[in-house]
Amino acid sequence: MLQHFIQNIANQKLIEAGQRVLLAVSGGIDSMALLHLFERSGFEYGVVHCNFHLRGKESDGDEDFVREQVEQHGIPSFFKDFETEEFARLRGISIEMAARELRYEYFEKIRQEQGFDLIATAHHQDDLIETFFLNLSRKTGIHGLTGIKDKAGHLIRPLLFADREEIEKYAKGHFIEFREDSSNNEVVFQRNFLRHKILPLFSEMNPAFKKNVLAGISNLKEAELVYDYFIHGELNKLVMKEKNEVRIDIQQLRSTQFPQLILFEALAEYHFNSIVVDEIYKSLDAESGRQFYSSTHRMVKDREYLFVSELSKGEEKMYYIEENDMELFEPFDISIEKLDITDFKMIKDRRVACIDADEIAFPLLIRKWQAGDYFQPLGMQGMKKVSDFFIDQKIPLHEKENTWLLCSGKKIVWIMGQRLDERSKITPQTQHVLKIEIC
Repeated sequence: MLQHFIQNIANQKLIEAGQRVLLAVSGGIDSMALLHLFERSGFEYGVVHCNFHLRGKESDGDEDFVREQVEQHGIPSFFKDFETEEFARLRGISIEMAARELRYEYFEKIRQEQGFDLIATAHHQDDLIETFFLNLSRKTGIHGLTGIKDKAGHLIRPLLFADREEIEKYAKGHFIEFREDSSNNEVVFQRNFLRHKILPLFSEMNPAFKKNVLAGISNLKEAELVYDYFIHGELNKLVMKEKNEVRIDIQQLRSTQFPQLILFEALAEYHFNSIVVDEIYKSLDAESGRQFYSSTHRMVKDREYLFVSELSKGEEKMYYIEENDMELFEPFDISIEKLDITDFKMIKDRRVACIDADEIAFPLLIRKWQAGDYFQPLGMQGMKKVSDFFIDQKIPLHEKENTWLLCSGKKIVWIMGQRLDERSKITPQTQHVLKIEIC
């Protein structure tokens, strides 16, 4: 496996002579195998480990284990503790997203400060297949289907030539110590459910399943190159970038063969999702002045151009739920289910809203609350200011700042995680229910 490892690095041009590599080592079998291969291959490297404190003493045990391993060999090493759950709560994002954001920001910080050229993670072929299917379930485009890349900027994945079975065999054959993450077996997580429940059924149906999927991903990567070449040429005709603003020529956009696709690609780097892009495309013939938001940018429609600019600090961000959506991943993970009243059972949980589906209009809007917002709290007769509701509920400032509203048009449907609006509740006349859950 060592020769295959070194050859793969050469073939993919992952590491150039003299470059220093920072290895992300969790203590699990994949990262410990990666560490062992770097020890034997002669590359210059250091180790970085993050403790997210998500598994109590088990997380601390992982950190102690990695420290012991690197100290035995005198490897430059860097360790960081994160209060991940608190960070996720304050940012209004999922634990998984929070850990990813914290991890990669810290990796890049160490890379720059300590003079490393590259960051290496231990992703392998099984991760690639799992990511392919996860992205497929999230309405991804061709870039999502090609999945994890061997190299992206300063980030490399030197183990993508191997699968989990090969890595386990290598670790066993070289008596490599590692820590087992108990959460890997918890099928409540999407990736683990896919890994333990879904993919084994495909392999049972077709023993060549993994090999065929990898070949398919390889074909998609070649198609991606052609796709990118075409898209790049089209974007050069209609996108103009200035210092703090991007202009998209509406007339040029209309003249392209695939205007909606080109628009999606033009806006993708500014984090506009497909739902919002669809709304923008529908608005091309509408009046000027309409505004649309991603998590980082605002787009304003003028008569001749679409203007995209970065959100200033504190500026409002907005997200949309379309009628056929089943989940949303920003500003946090949300599951959406439509039910007939005959299949519905009431749930008493502040993270779940059960709404009369016939009393709302799509797309639903998720936004931060604003001064002057009113709603009719569930169980009350009159209207109430959202700010007064917060005072009555004694909600602390940091929670107020991170509170989102679910709206239908201008009507507030739900102060998310807090209180439903009386006008949207289930009644004896309700026929259809929209169940929205903060995961």
